[in-house]
Amino acid sequence: MVIKTLTIQTTNLSLDRFPEYIDHFQSFEALEPKAQIMTTNGISPAPASAPALAPTNKLLGKVQNINQPSRHPSPQPTHFSVPLGSLGTNGHRVLRSATVGYVAPEFKGRDEQIKQVKDIILKQGWIPESHLHDQVSWFYNELGIDDVYFQMENVEVIATHITSMYAAKVAAYARVDKREEIRLDMEATDHAIYIDTSVPGETAVRGPRFEHRLEAKYLDHADSSKRFRVETFRSPGTISNDPSSKASLRCYFVYQCQFVDPNPDPNETRLEIISDRMFLTKATKNTKQIYDDIIKLAVSRTGPVIEVFDIEGSEEKRLVVAFRTRTARGIFSALSDLYHYYGVTSTRKYVEQFSNGITVMSIYLKQAANPGAEPIPIQQSIHQITKEISLLYCIPQNKLHSLFISGALSLQETVYGHCVWVFVQHFLNRLGTEYVSIKQALDQKNQAHVEILSKLKRRLRTETFTPDYILEIISSYPKLVRLLYAAFASVHLSVGAGFEKSLIAPTPAVEVLSDARLKEAITRDVSNEHEEMVMTAFRIFNNAILKTNYFTPTKVALSFRLDPSFLPEVEYPRPLYGMFLVISAEARGFHLRFKDVARGGIRIVKSRSKEAYSINARSLFDENYALASTQQRKNKDIPEGGSKGVILLDAKQQDRAREAFEKYIDSILDLLLPAQTPGIKNPVVDLYRKQEILFMGPDENTADLVDWATEHARARNAPWWKSFFTGKSPKLGGIPHDAYGMTTLSVREFVKGIYRKLNLDPSQVKKMQTGGPDGDLGSNEILLSNEKYTAIVDGSGVLVDPNGIDRDELVRLAKERVMISHFDLSKLSKDGFRVLCDESNIKLPTGEVIPNGTTFRNFYHLRDSGLTDCFVPCGGRPESIDLSTVSKLIKDGKTTVPYIVEGANLFITQDAKLRLEKVGCVLFKDASANKGGVTSSSLEVLASLSFDDEGFVENMCHNSKGEAPEFYKAYVKQVQATICENARLEFEAIWREHEQTGVPRSVLSDTLSVAITTLDEELQKSDLWENPKIRRAVLADALPKLLLDKIGLDTIISRVPDSYLRAIFGSYLASRFVYEFGSSPSQFAFYDFMSKRMAQIQ
Repeated sequence: MVIKTLTIQTTNLSLDRFPEYIDHFQSFEALEPKAQIMTTNGISPAPASAPALAPTNKLLGKVQNINQPSRHPSPQPTHFSVPLGSLGTNGHRVLRSATVGYVAPEFKGRDEQIKQVKDIILKQGWIPESHLHDQVSWFYNELGIDDVYFQMENVEVIATHITSMYAAKVAAYARVDKREEIRLDMEATDHAIYIDTSVPGETAVRGPRFEHRLEAKYLDHADSSKRFRVETFRSPGTISNDPSSKASLRCYFVYQCQFVDPNPDPNETRLEIISDRMFLTKATKNTKQIYDDIIKLAVSRTGPVIEVFDIEGSEEKRLVVAFRTRTARGIFSALSDLYHYYGVTSTRKYVEQFSNGITVMSIYLKQAANPGAEPIPIQQSIHQITKEISLLYCIPQNKLHSLFISGALSLQETVYGHCVWVFVQHFLNRLGTEYVSIKQALDQKNQAHVEILSKLKRRLRTETFTPDYILEIISSYPKLVRLLYAAFASVHLSVGAGFEKSLIAPTPAVEVLSDARLKEAITRDVSNEHEEMVMTAFRIFNNAILKTNYFTPTKVALSFRLDPSFLPEVEYPRPLYGMFLVISAEARGFHLRFKDVARGGIRIVKSRSKEAYSINARSLFDENYALASTQQRKNKDIPEGGSKGVILLDAKQQDRAREAFEKYIDSILDLLLPAQTPGIKNPVVDLYRKQEILFMGPDENTADLVDWATEHARARNAPWWKSFFTGKSPKLGGIPHDAYGMTTLSVREFVKGIYRKLNLDPSQVKKMQTGGPDGDLGSNEILLSNEKYTAIVDGSGVLVDPNGIDRDELVRLAKERVMISHFDLSKLSKDGFRVLCDESNIKLPTGEVIPNGTTFRNFYHLRDSGLTDCFVPCGGRPESIDLSTVSKLIKDGKTTVPYIVEGANLFITQDAKLRLEKVGCVLFKDASANKGGVTSSSLEVLASLSFDDEGFVENMCHNSKGEAPEFYKAYVKQVQATICENARLEFEAIWREHEQTGVPRSVLSDTLSVAITTLDEELQKSDLWENPKIRRAVLADALPKLLLDKIGLDTIISRVPDSYLRAIFGSYLASRFVYEFGSSPSQFAFYDFMSKRMAQIQ
């Protein structure tokens, strides 16, 4: 059967035609009495003095199935009201029916318009005159369309709509099944209308799916400057005279918002300022009061605020959900699927936008007629719906959503399946025993063998189990997903003393199987080895979870603390200490660390294309592991071990970086902070059973987000909020790396060290740099350097001048932090040139033609230009030089670049570094050179832990005028001096040991790191720490003198956690010993080293 869709063109709406609406019910009070809503991320909106009251809404018995075993509720409490007075018997606020919702302004020209519409239709002749009155009356009076539509639309369009509907009825009469299906859509730049036929309480999986189209085009579109409100109505009756027909019409009206103030303060909550003018015209006084209350809560939340209202004298319920715009893509249609699952339909729905960045959805719900099944009481259905909205908000459109719509799985089960689908992608394409056998058979010293192994490893990781193939397998076994979910829920769905167990819905009526029986079930049901591997990954996932926020009543993303012991040693030789997996609607991410006390940056990875996203997704975990490993080696001088967090934005969510970051941080905090608010943050099942503190910092695309993270940790009452994030703004006590060149200072020490050892004149050294004047490392490298720049590559393109790039112009760009696209080309010599990424077919001074600017930029660092003596990568993607490309930097058996100091993390792979060193390149790797930032961050953390809140604000935080305290200024100088000292000590140690042994510097860097970290761990557990005199003496040497003078050693010891003090003790002694005696000292060396220190103590 072919269903034709009419597309109607119309003019844009003028929104200045609304009359002023006068509320006829001003004497009524909608809220009887008022209640406060507590629903999201654990920040209680109630005053500190107000105690949390026991919840009043109870689960009304066991939720019944609708004659389908799959239609069971999910154990997810996400809605909770804390009443401050007496409410209705179910805990909901009661609205008087006369004050509910919206009242359209009276359209005084209605009768005249009807007459004009009839005249137009009559002239067209499509509808017989005998039927004309009935058809027009039906359209105006029976479909539930309010007068705003008629007032705003022109008569020609209304006449077309009525004619089209009549045509659908005629077409239906001619069909064999006599089924009437009316589908109309009209889309304009500032408004749209959709009319569809549907059965109340059922999700249409075929047809135009107008709700998906509507939200994609108008609610979730990328242009944040255009916001749209939505009104949707269902016709009261069916569209057919056939008694068996259940179908009715659903009308959707979309209007572009016209805000009173389009750009208010984000914390502004006054409706008369932030509202759309149409909303102010149509909403009753009491609807405005409801929205005012809920918006005040939503502005202080990361997640949704949810409330349900009873309507006096009616079975209908009003569900109101408020959340930050752009944080729940796809939730409009997903909410329909959710209430349809529980046998509920909507009569009206409204989506209201507010210019402070809040979206409010108001849905009027009633029980759907389902003659073939025993109905679920409306109270029970609404209770389940409100509980599951928070989970739906986390991932509105999960990959198994079709199984939820069909009723094959519950929402809980499909979201769980989605999470394992993500997990499987990262941990199923492993190398396996065959790779290990090949690796053992090949000669690791043979470069050809190493290159073959590298290519094989890359290929194995990208083939076999694609995301689509994994999803296909999971979708084929819903019964196994249900069994595996039941095992997961049986462990992690629990509540502690004082928390209402009645708020937790019963788990699905499925027997909980042991791991051994699950293994048997999987083996029995699957068809082949691939399917068994995918479904077995569910068991691995379940067994690895130490704690999760999955069953926390309010959350914004799903987080899992995993035991990393499932990782294969052959691929990950250094065991991880801790591992977090976070999954949200916008992104997925990991946080990995190698020690209990560890610190590292959080980066957001963006993808310029779908192909780039696929590549980034495949390498996400390995890149995260490599970055954390580098950080571990880099952190050799400081108490914290290495950690790193990486957030990968989904392919269609590239403009949602801030939202993804906020959800990532908040969901990890769920697992770090104890639950204190029943019904909002219930206790999680903690199989780890130890307190965890993470220390984070800025990285790619997150520098402007760390202040929010710090303030958010403070708002959630994290006792360690001051030290949670480094790199925060000075007003919060942060020491910004870029402002003081912290990272660059250590890189410069290694560059200057090479010049010093080889007696080179820096002004004559030709230098190439990736990472331009717009970045932290790149800009400060330019400002601190005195070499002859011949090439700079950044995000915008390539800038080259064989005669030396004009230094004054480079300094200008670096100070303004702009890319080389802003370079004044008049400052180039006749041999100089610039090629931007978006340019093509550019002819160089040499006559060479560059066909594609982006390709030229991506590979310029590999060109044999003869213009580079020293290469300092200050930016660029990891593995920009690997074993397959390093040969381009080798000519006649010698390196074309004599000196490389790797400022950017992981820019060159280890095997490529060794190849370059073998052909004569003097190379210092990132873990040694790029450690200034981590030293600065560590000392920032130490100050945060040492001061109390009052002292921290007084001595470390800039005032409202941006003025730094005197202590802060002096402390920054001491931090800079410490960075330079640590870099010089390591440079001298590596240079000395290379001269003595001939071992490549890239290997020595790792050897020193391993020697320091190994000795560090041994010292922390040794008797030396237990000796009070030695402990105090070492801490007195290790701690900054300024802190000791200001606070005192005893006070610092009392405030700083014991684990952190141990780490300071171990790292200081270990690094000083290894830098002095090398990575392979004699067995008496440490005795001599400690004897000297003991003599000083005595």
